[in-house]
Amino acid sequence: MRIGEIAALVGVTPRAVRHYHQSGLLPEPVRLANGYREYGVRDAVLLARIRRLTELGLGLDEVRDVLADDEGRGLVEVLEELAEDLARQEAVIRVRRERLAPLLAEARAGRLPADGPVSPELAALLAGLGELPESPMAAKDREILALLDVVVPEEERARLMGLMRDTAEHAPVLYPLLDALAGAAPDDPRVTEAAQVLADCLPDELGGEIPGPGAGSPDASLADTFFADLAPAQSAAVRLAIRLVGERREQSR
Repeated sequence: MRIGEIAALVGVTPRAVRHYHQSGLLPEPVRLANGYREYGVRDAVLLARIRRLTELGLGLDEVRDVLADDEGRGLVEVLEELAEDLARQEAVIRVRRERLAPLLAEARAGRLPADGPVSPELAALLAGLGELPESPMAAKDREILALLDVVVPEEERARLMGLMRDTAEHAPVLYPLLDALAGAAPDDPRVTEAAQVLADCLPDELGGEIPGPGAGSPDASLADTFFADLAPAQSAAVRLAIRLVGERREQSR
């Protein structure tokens, strides 16, 4: 049999056969005088076994163990490990489906925002914002919230989104103030005004020290990303607001 014929017989592609040769799984057959490979029944049996093992989910190294190490780790042991791995994958998929179910219900009801799919916590927060006027700062906020929705651990995300939801009612006042700072200097008097309004809206839990640029921690990297996307005066206002909240929290203790 030529390579195309054995590939068709076993149900793989000629490219896969060549790959198994290169990987050392399938020995090179004898070649005819014209240079073509000539495959026999033993080659077809071995190729069929390789196909079955890879279809079970074994990697090529694991297939090589089964085929070449009869005295060592055998097929039963490899398949047991595969079964355990599949069980772990099933558990992950089950959790993902549980998270997907409420989002799917919201989408079918027409209540999922355009930012979706998002977590139920973020969906509730965005719904609380309602329809806002065109605002560059509002767009940036939604982007950073979508990022937090992915990178923040689930238990912390729920707490954070709950805190942010408390400030949602102030969005129509805050965004125009921050948008007006887009072309302003960091020492513009409006920076202090916007910072004070923002600080009055933020809960005490959101106040504190902001990691410095290049601090190296995940929190610092996220802060760097957020502030780098703001105009200098906007960044100054947000930093000042968070510091004011932190001072307010300290005074209340």
